[in-house]
Amino acid sequence: MRTPRRRRLLSPRGVYEPADDTALLVRALDHEPVDPQTTVLDLGTGSGALALAAARYGARVTAVDISWRAVWTARLNALRNGAAVTVRRGDLGALTGLGAFDLAVSNPPYVPSPGAPPRHGAAQAWEGGPSGRAVVDQVCATAARALRPGGTLLMVHSALCGEDESLERLDGLGMKPTVVDRAFVPFGPVMRARRGWLCARGLLDREATVEELVVIRAELL
Repeated sequence: MRTPRRRRLLSPRGVYEPADDTALLVRALDHEPVDPQTTVLDLGTGSGALALAAARYGARVTAVDISWRAVWTARLNALRNGAAVTVRRGDLGALTGLGAFDLAVSNPPYVPSPGAPPRHGAAQAWEGGPSGRAVVDQVCATAARALRPGGTLLMVHSALCGEDESLERLDGLGMKPTVVDRAFVPFGPVMRARRGWLCARGLLDREATVEELVVIRAELL
């Protein structure tokens, strides 16, 4: 496994700060055959952490986020790290004309929430709607459109979203999916604040103190 040098990234208020889920997905990325010929699409880039991880291998990276604050943050982090990353603002559900990519990566908002994901504000970075899948499903559909045949999607999300649902959806989109990594991490502030609601919905055991994260790899057939 290759381990290129990484620098701390700027993550201003309202932009998702790289955390355990980011590290888990970077670990999966490190096992992919990424080189200067590889084209990579980062869906929901946030601070740009995943885009920069791919760019360190020389990949040609395009990163997309719906938040202007995230877009400018990712551009600044790319500049600070000397990385050639193209960062665009766009809604994942309406992306067109991006071309065919070899690899797509995504750490989408996935925490189940009482209402629909907000269109503005810091909560955009984690709110996933009542099932946690509002953005996860968009990532699956967008990757199926944007990847070339044989291209690969790497996506991380909470097991609360339903890993089987992701596998079935990706299979229905003409992809071959599998779970390639998982980890149990302590609850962060959002999960701690939402514990009561998640328990009431039957999504979480009242004794739980850790969240299960899964990394899904799916190849477009």
